[in-house]
Amino acid sequence: MSADDVTGTEAAVLLVLMAEATAVKNSELKNLGPSLDKPSRDKLTKMGLIDVDTAVRPMTLELTDAGWRFCSDLMGGAPPARPTGAGKALFTVLAGLRRWLDTSQTRPAEIFSPRSGPTSDAVVDTQSAAEPAGVETTGVEPVGVEARIREAYARLAPEPGRPIRLTRLRTELSDIPRDELDDALVRLRRAPDVSLIPEENQKTLSDADHDAAVVVGNQRNHLLEIEL
Repeated sequence: MSADDVTGTEAAVLLVLMAEATAVKNSELKNLGPSLDKPSRDKLTKMGLIDVDTAVRPMTLELTDAGWRFCSDLMGGAPPARPTGAGKALFTVLAGLRRWLDTSQTRPAEIFSPRSGPTSDAVVDTQSAAEPAGVETTGVEPVGVEARIREAYARLAPEPGRPIRLTRLRTELSDIPRDELDDALVRLRRAPDVSLIPEENQKTLSDADHDAAVVVGNQRNHLLEIEL
């Protein structure tokens, strides 16, 4: 698929969903960008680029993994046919962002996150730092979890920078509660030497691999890389 397979409006809505990195109410799209009519909504759903949840009112739209990959390809590519001046400007900005992503080896899902994401992470870090010395807390201390992830990766990876499946990491660190391990992985991925990566060949994933995935934005990540 390419930009030629979607209209300018459809591309803009996909990019809005990427920026929001979460399910968006259909009625709110017009406040964030163009609205999406039913034919285009059905088209993007059939292309496998969005999930539409009609069980809630108003319905919500969210990028699929394929939708994230499509948006990533749009960044730096040619705009859809007959773009407006604003559309051309948008794709010029996206091309600049694409150059930065390529240089920094960063993925779109690592820079776009739900609006509440940074706040929740900040609360976790602030609470951990604010706990007085000598007070016993439940769970594993966050910095210690991140250090243990690095140590486990060093044991499991055949060499630095090679991906390992999160199923292996979870088995290695089975004593750490899942939510604490997930939170630590999300924090750790912000380090310049750490990447959480989705498996491109989804057919190779087992049920355990799917269950072990860490979700960032709307992207399910199955692999961990660390440049030791």
